[in-house]
Amino acid sequence: MTDKTGQCMCGAVEFTAANAPDRFGACHCEMCRRWSGSAFLGFSVQASDVTWKGEAHIRTLQSSDWAERAWCGRCGSGLYYRLTGEDGPGAGSMQIPLGLLDDSAGMTFASEIFIDHKPAGFAYAGERPTLTRAEVMAKYGVDL
Repeated sequence: MTDKTGQCMCGAVEFTAANAPDRFGACHCEMCRRWSGSAFLGFSVQASDVTWKGEAHIRTLQSSDWAERAWCGRCGSGLYYRLTGEDGPGAGSMQIPLGLLDDSAGMTFASEIFIDHKPAGFAYAGERPTLTRAEVMAKYGVDL
């Protein structure tokens, strides 16, 4: 784990993520595809380990009963997906888009979730652990 820095497209919002992992994953759920325009590629970090600059430009939306999404109010860049629940797996974590990083060298593509919702034309090289929608919902205790 190491510190990672990044910013939105226009530079109005910057961040430092302490204790960032060297792994990232993909989410193929409908909301992530609509939010990012494709599969969401991001890494998970504790929200308390992220320091933001330009917070006045951060906009948020409670996008589900258990999470919020944030973006830069100036350029529209997606900034994070954060679990808002206080208990359970992932509590206090946020997923930050890989594309915001100043340097993603050395990061490994480690997992895919909502694999059963992946568009037919998507084919990432290599093998990695996957979870279906039902497996994700069971893991996080969500009832849809």
